[in-house]
Amino acid sequence: MSGNHGHSCQGNHNHDDTPEMGIHYSLYTKIDTENLECLNEKSENSGKDVFKAWENRLSFDKFVESDVDEELLFNIPFTGNVKLKGVIVIGGEGETHPSRMRLFKNRPHMTFDDTLSTPDQEFELHPDTTGTIEYSTKVVKFSSVHHLTMHFPRNFGSETTKVYYIGLRGEYSEAYRHGVTICTYEARPNLSDHKTNLMDNVTHEVQ
Repeated sequence: MSGNHGHSCQGNHNHDDTPEMGIHYSLYTKIDTENLECLNEKSENSGKDVFKAWENRLSFDKFVESDVDEELLFNIPFTGNVKLKGVIVIGGEGETHPSRMRLFKNRPHMTFDDTLSTPDQEFELHPDTTGTIEYSTKVVKFSSVHHLTMHFPRNFGSETTKVYYIGLRGEYSEAYRHGVTICTYEARPNLSDHKTNLMDNVTHEVQ
């Protein structure tokens, strides 16, 4: 019993409501919201509304609700690379709260057919209307994430699923792809210059 510090096997633990939490859960600002997709949302673009500031997590005027059944699927592209450490989900009242969450990393534009594959991590969710339960991810597996897919396959019995808030905790780093491209581009003319000079010398000697 001494090894159990109140954490379940899922790695869930409660958080105190401190100002630091707003900093920890600021990864929503690193989401490419223009390209964020939510499949099976009843109202268009409502899925984007659940990624918001920690301070606004209990603002229930905006939410996403599933449409034809209880499933929801979020395709979340980031503007750089993320080391994802934890997730908080505030679901709907009663049976509309999602009961399971499946995470897939770096698989853009997933569909519900794609979710038949094995997720990178899966959680049984507990009803949480205050944002106090964090689900800890396997940091080694989620250390370099540029795209995160979240699949909520079912809820606690309702025909539709509601989500008010999704909080993502972790570290963010800029993507340096452009820098590499520029360096490669600048290196090429130098190589061709050397070849040109070499050809000039050979021609000169022949003459």
